[in-house]
Amino acid sequence: MTEKYEVVVVGGGAAGLSAALVLGRARRRTLVVDAGEPRNAPAAHMQGYLSRDGMAPAEFLAIGREEISRYGVELVRDRAVDASRGEGFEVALESGRTVAARALVVATGLKDELPTVPGVAERFGRDVLHCPYCHGWEVRDQAFGVLATTPMSAHQALMVSQWSKDVTFFLHTVAGSELSDDDLRRLGAAGVEVVPGEVAGLVVEDDRLTGVRLADGTVHDRSVLFVAPRAVPQTGLLERLGAKMDETPFGAYPVIDERGKTSVPGLWAAGNASGFAEQVVNAASRGYRVGATINGELLMTDLDAAL
Repeated sequence: MTEKYEVVVVGGGAAGLSAALVLGRARRRTLVVDAGEPRNAPAAHMQGYLSRDGMAPAEFLAIGREEISRYGVELVRDRAVDASRGEGFEVALESGRTVAARALVVATGLKDELPTVPGVAERFGRDVLHCPYCHGWEVRDQAFGVLATTPMSAHQALMVSQWSKDVTFFLHTVAGSELSDDDLRRLGAAGVEVVPGEVAGLVVEDDRLTGVRLADGTVHDRSVLFVAPRAVPQTGLLERLGAKMDETPFGAYPVIDERGKTSVPGLWAAGNASGFAEQVVNAASRGYRVGATINGELLMTDLDAAL
């Protein structure tokens, strides 16, 4: 039997929970399908969210789940594996359950694919980091390393120099000739040391990063390493439903308007499923706007039908 809802939200992170909170308060029968794989799970804290600065991501989500439950929103730990569109939407879940909705919100986020350097994945979110706005203050003035994975990594090395004046840029698999003259001049102006040679691994002592080892055996003392993961958008449902996609240097994302509406009527995207650079506070804001807009559209549709 297919269970019917007014709105199904796929994804229980900041964007999905925020949309569900607004919809629940608007008295819409809403279901959140959460696979329990938040992007920021490796991090001990999140920053830059006014009134929530320093909160553990798991605590943030637990509070959000409790809040939506006050308004009758259902949350199920499951995974949406397929979706189809007719008069509304039908969503097939991994458990075998099928749910239907008038509107569908996809807030499935993205996954970070880390460089395949030994030790990087194990220490990601601790002293291997990716975002200076998320973690820069906590590691300020320490000895930074930046691992190049593409020529665009030079931008990351320049950015982190705001938080430390001791920055080493490891070219790794990027040839120095691939960097632009502007990048090289800026790196020099920022005092960033550029080190050629492939990185073979990390040096860890007493569960702390203490150095970066090159393939030739040279070790550079570093206590923090910034990397640039490859973003893999989790947009399979959007693509299967025929949403128009836009190819970017960071993957394919849905074309949306300022409210989060895709090219498919009734289909919405929020959070990192709608763009690469959505921080937690941005994702929550986008989810709020999506929830409020959906409620307004459903209301006007029903009033027009009554007329």
